[in-house]
Amino acid sequence: MDSDSSEKEVRKNRITTITLTVICQSFQALSMGGIALLLPLIRQDLGLSFTQGGSLAAATTLVYALMQIPVGSLSDRFSPKRLFVIGVLGATILTLTFALVTNYWQAMVNQMLSGFFRALIFTPGMALLTGWFPSNRRATATGLFLVGGLSGSVIFNILGPLIVALSNWHIAFISVASLGILVALIMMKYGKESPTQIDRRKASILEALLLFRSRLMWLCGSLQVVRYATMLGITYWLPSFLINEKGISLQYVGYIIAAQAILIAPSNILGGYVSDRLKNPIIVIMVSLAVLGITAVLLVSINSMLFLIICIVINAIFLQMYFGPLFSIPVEILGLRKAGISTGFSNFFANMGGFGATYLLGWLKDTTGMFKYGFLIIAMLCLLGLIPTFMLARQRHHYLANSIQGN
Repeated sequence: MDSDSSEKEVRKNRITTITLTVICQSFQALSMGGIALLLPLIRQDLGLSFTQGGSLAAATTLVYALMQIPVGSLSDRFSPKRLFVIGVLGATILTLTFALVTNYWQAMVNQMLSGFFRALIFTPGMALLTGWFPSNRRATATGLFLVGGLSGSVIFNILGPLIVALSNWHIAFISVASLGILVALIMMKYGKESPTQIDRRKASILEALLLFRSRLMWLCGSLQVVRYATMLGITYWLPSFLINEKGISLQYVGYIIAAQAILIAPSNILGGYVSDRLKNPIIVIMVSLAVLGITAVLLVSINSMLFLIICIVINAIFLQMYFGPLFSIPVEILGLRKAGISTGFSNFFANMGGFGATYLLGWLKDTTGMFKYGFLIIAMLCLLGLIPTFMLARQRHHYLANSIQGN
């Protein structure tokens, strides 16, 4: 009877913590996603150029990137739940205060602070969530973590333009961020540490720095640069591209971006599921990069609105399909003990790619008057990313062969 009660308690804690983690993750996405959607209005209100608009995303992404390895080490040694809650609270409060900024420099400071707190969300949140899943479902669990962020994007892209129509972009941020703060407090009270967390708090910051000597991690890091440069470059600038160059209204752009997020969410889980079932994440990565390279070119080449939307749909399906498989490879090889630092290492490289892409696309828009060249650079990155993918496949095959011989 005591055993049954204990199992029920563990099951209850598992469901509660996973649910709250995913919901909290949805609110932290508001800062970047909300600014991307409402950037045309924010630029007009604050008097920003496209380069300055891109620098807001670049600033928060750079701070976020620089924090990844330290936070990865912290999440291995301290409470991921506590770090996660602090991050969510800080990020949502800064999303609320972003509505109060009156000039470019206030917005910059806000976004740099936001990057700091968002850094406390990703790696601890991943460690917390994946700890409630068995090892053979790690890629699936990793994909589920992103569902939270994408679901938040869906809700804001639908509600945001409606709130703006009734009031303004300031109220849109204040109203949604206030709810996020409440959810973070609920997570603080009812969320639980994962059962495997004790085994994970062992890796040190020195071990994290030693990952820079690993060829495997450099290959994964280069692919992370491509992944997030593509993801953030497209998702951050697509609303401005559709509004400024295609003449689509904010409300309809909100629906398109919401649909994009709806498609990204299940593709995360599908990519992780296929990777786990085939036991071959490389295939998912290769196919995704090829499709993304082609669709990035088509986005700026198609004139038909119907075919443009079809292209956005196809692109959305593959934008994050390889998220789980790519993050799972270092954990597969280095082990669960280094999950935090390997995830932090990978996410550092990913966000350096996002930093470069968001700033570069804004600068190119100001310089050339078009988003075309920025999207073509993203397409080239995706196709070049196939090279380290083939090299990573060989590294992984060599590791697995040695592992089998060792057993």
